[in-house]
Amino acid sequence: MKRAIFSVFPIVLATAFTAASAYTLSGTVKNEAGSPVSGATVKLLLKDTSVTTDSDGKFTIEQKADSIVGLHGSLTPGYLNYANGILHFSQSPNSPVQVSIFDMMGNQVLRQTLRGSGQVNLRQGVKAGGAYIARVRVGNVQQAIQFTTEGSFNQSYSASQGALLKVEDDAKDTLLVAAKDYDTLKVYLAKLDTTVSLTLKKPVLEQTYAFGYPLKNEPTPSKGCGKDNTLKNYFKFTGGGIEHEVYLDVPENYDKNKPYRLVFGMHCMGGSAQNVAKNEHYYGYRDKDKTNTIFVAPHGYTDNMPWRCGDDKDHKFFDELLTHLNENLCVDTSRVFSSGFSFGAMFSNSLAQVFQHRLRGVVVFATADQVIYIPKNAGKPIAWMGTVGLSDGTCPPSMGRSARDRILKNNGPEGHLDCTSEKATEFSGNGNHVCYDYKTVDPRFPVKWCTFNGGHQWDMRENGKLWASDVGWEFITQF
Repeated sequence: MKRAIFSVFPIVLATAFTAASAYTLSGTVKNEAGSPVSGATVKLLLKDTSVTTDSDGKFTIEQKADSIVGLHGSLTPGYLNYANGILHFSQSPNSPVQVSIFDMMGNQVLRQTLRGSGQVNLRQGVKAGGAYIARVRVGNVQQAIQFTTEGSFNQSYSASQGALLKVEDDAKDTLLVAAKDYDTLKVYLAKLDTTVSLTLKKPVLEQTYAFGYPLKNEPTPSKGCGKDNTLKNYFKFTGGGIEHEVYLDVPENYDKNKPYRLVFGMHCMGGSAQNVAKNEHYYGYRDKDKTNTIFVAPHGYTDNMPWRCGDDKDHKFFDELLTHLNENLCVDTSRVFSSGFSFGAMFSNSLAQVFQHRLRGVVVFATADQVIYIPKNAGKPIAWMGTVGLSDGTCPPSMGRSARDRILKNNGPEGHLDCTSEKATEFSGNGNHVCYDYKTVDPRFPVKWCTFNGGHQWDMRENGKLWASDVGWEFITQF
């Protein structure tokens, strides 16, 4: 014999001789503007009871108290029998036996759902002596039994053939509200006999474009989402037919199901991927974000001429490496950026000509167009930020402006793509750096131009801060 324990729920009601499951749930459904939402479906999930809001957005779900009737007689539905305080039952799992016990004031002191076969001593289901009413229900058929207890309060019952005991709490449920053109709302209710005020919100629908993403778009997960990260912090990768060293930094507490921003750090001539990753901290970006961004620093073909001048092998390498990262890490493919200094800036500019479909934007420090492979521009917009020192003799400001203007020809709003006629404000000899945000470009493809009184460098400081790194990171994280 298996033994199970009765749980007793003393629920006090003001109504005499009725079940404790009576309640009236009412409320109003409005939208964010405060207007009523009519025709909304309001449903209690556990009870599987639903109504529709009226023209004022109001609704009522009501369950009246069950009356206790028929105090004598034998039970006939299914295989049920009662004698001498013992309820015998044998029901299929699809026809559970519901037993509710009430004291003579109408307070429900027990509710159980019995399944399978067994027997219940009703006298042992309560804690105090006296007269009680037991309501036994199978489907829509119910019978009431009056019995008394005289001091044996074991609280147990015996059952054979694995009869189950399930306690149901009528006082709690989840309310679901659904209406056309609104997000579905679910609200947990700790009690049902209450009044609620509910607000439905319009779904946030992202506008679609022929090219590019809206600002603040939802992440677009890569194929690597859901996979465990097996990539090492340092590895070698062959792309474009040439093997390259790659340094990788994934966020602390990396979550394989969360799409992360991806930022490339491209090194300068005489520099290295190791230096970008370990010493420069990806141009200072890594110090600003260790939780939401994946950083990668690839090494160029050679130290002296890192990004090839006369062919597209490094473009093929970048394309294949980015695909490899997307397939093995959870990357937000709509937020991939390239940033670099000097030759690394020139390479990022070169990528910006043809990888507009894979790069959201580039940030380039001390950029120019010289000694680098510059393919024909694909004619698509891309977010772009550049800095130049007005006394830079290595990468003259005029060449930085040339790189910027190639971007401005594509970044205007539809119908007016070329924004090169807009003139930027530049540093004039007084104060700190000057950054100019172009006003005529498409806001989804911003262009920022920063000038300062200095030479060939990326780590310019003002008041002890790396201002170019700060501005560059703000530019990257605005999307």
